[in-house]
Amino acid sequence: MPRAAQTPDLRWIEADEHLPPAHLAWGAESPAPGLLAASHDLSAARLQASYSEGIFPWFSAGQPVLWWSPDPRMVLHVARFRFHRSLRQTLKRCLRQPGFSLTFDRDFSQVMRRCSASPRPGQSGTWIVPAMVGAYEDLHRAGHAHSAEVWQDGVLVAGLYFVALGHAVFGESMFTTVTDGSKMALASLVSVCLQHGVEVIDCQQNTRHLASLGAQEIPRTDFLAQLKQARQKPPIAWAQQSLSWDALTTLDSAA
Repeated sequence: MPRAAQTPDLRWIEADEHLPPAHLAWGAESPAPGLLAASHDLSAARLQASYSEGIFPWFSAGQPVLWWSPDPRMVLHVARFRFHRSLRQTLKRCLRQPGFSLTFDRDFSQVMRRCSASPRPGQSGTWIVPAMVGAYEDLHRAGHAHSAEVWQDGVLVAGLYFVALGHAVFGESMFTTVTDGSKMALASLVSVCLQHGVEVIDCQQNTRHLASLGAQEIPRTDFLAQLKQARQKPPIAWAQQSLSWDALTTLDSAA
């Protein structure tokens, strides 16, 4: 009978300590591949430092802050975003409707809280716990967390939030109350990335939904090399951005 894989030691990080490097995360044979460390600290400064090294927090209520860096890493190369015909038609129709708009950073807090309250298939709770909300709101005030929003008649109907360090963009979570709403928010984000030469949006973990939109897994070493270059580029003034239809129409529109 094969022996069960031993659970590696999980390093505890104090508030004044740096996180371990990403390559020390637990491997594929461990009980939690990609798990790197645990802490109590979830400050905006800690978040900024962790994202710059390819590390992100993900934990549930009652757990300490758990830090992750999976290998492989799920990413969306924006030039490979699948702008499906159905989404293209939905977006065209919505853009013709009075009161419809796509924005950035109009209401970050509402987007994040709506993501937190959005039900997820197969999940009974949320990982976007109050401590997480507060930390990312602080990161937003520091200029490193942002939201893409979909509005109808002044009501927020869909959106997503993300972290951006230079040209390094990390997608976090999305919600929608209308057909294709979160996809329209993502399409808006992709269009701005195309305009500014952002090549990749980090998606963290593999899901069927992300794969259907063109995301794919790459080795963590490749992701970290791309991240190092991207975060050194000038930041984007996200609140001033808007959807670029011309950029989107260059993309794959397969059914």
